[in-house]
Amino acid sequence: MRAVAVECRNIGLAYGSHQVLHDITLSIEPGEFFALLGPSGSGKSTLLRLIAGFSRNNRGQLLVDGRDISGVPPSARNIGMVFQSYALWPHMTVYDNVAFGLVERRRPREEIRRRVAEALALVGLTDYAKRRPNQLSGGQQQRVAVARTIVIEPQVLLLDEPLSNLDKKLREQMRVELKRLQRTLGITTIFVTHDQEEAMTTADRMAVLDGGVLQQVGAPRDLFDTPANRFVAEFVGSTNLLAGRVDAARGIFVAEGLGDIPLAGDGTSNALSVRPHAIAVAARRQDGGARAWFEGGVEETEFLGEFTRYIVRVGTVRLTADVPHLSATPIHPRGATVQIGIDPGEARLLR
Repeated sequence: MRAVAVECRNIGLAYGSHQVLHDITLSIEPGEFFALLGPSGSGKSTLLRLIAGFSRNNRGQLLVDGRDISGVPPSARNIGMVFQSYALWPHMTVYDNVAFGLVERRRPREEIRRRVAEALALVGLTDYAKRRPNQLSGGQQQRVAVARTIVIEPQVLLLDEPLSNLDKKLREQMRVELKRLQRTLGITTIFVTHDQEEAMTTADRMAVLDGGVLQQVGAPRDLFDTPANRFVAEFVGSTNLLAGRVDAARGIFVAEGLGDIPLAGDGTSNALSVRPHAIAVAARRQDGGARAWFEGGVEETEFLGEFTRYIVRVGTVRLTADVPHLSATPIHPRGATVQIGIDPGEARLLR
């Protein structure tokens, strides 16, 4: 399979007076594993269906391999899509499900046998060819759906919430499996998810949408470390958003109800983002270092295994802090007085 680029140029889509997508401009590189991330109603699934051809943009261009396919019907786009429900034929065997697209294209029988065998081997289901979907686990059904899609050798692979029907442990296994498969094929892959962890662990890059508007595009680490705005900061990971103002002369952010926090860089903003893992919780204030320290009271303590999550009230502000757990690490109980340390180097001014 030859990897191709996918490009959206000022894509707009409206149903009557309701604008669903607003001037989406996006470039996806050949062979890239790209995620569309956002809450329900953000437009991510609409954009995926538009790329597949099930919806049509009212304005702008959709280019695949440099060719505008905006008016091309789905059957002529050579784009494969794996649906959230997998959409397997229950009365057909695994072999026949995978072969279906090739049969419809009237490919020679020997070619069908060869390509189905290759696709099943690729997803590790060679020994399941004679079974029916109801004899398979959820993860196996998903792999059949993937095999049925890649057997037709599409230019682009689309995945619509591919892991949402699986339990947590199986989702984690299938994330690794999908990434391995995508790297083996080298096919340009776009998948939709509302699960930030799924996107960050799988995608080379991702786009965050909200209300049909593209908020930010970049590598998962870039979006997490340097969010473009408040929505991205809160949606990609979790954060403490502090209201206030920048005092440039003193190089601080004056947080309402909290106090002064030194700034590591320049900028103007009325909001500061501090990730929970960047906040220290201690019984006593620690001397040295650049942290800004505040005294507060523990309102809630949650032991989550790898870390302990604290909700601490400091003045009129409630802060969430995630502290890595080691067997010798003390846990501060509800009602305890603690010192909260904010690392200025991890704080981000937001617009």
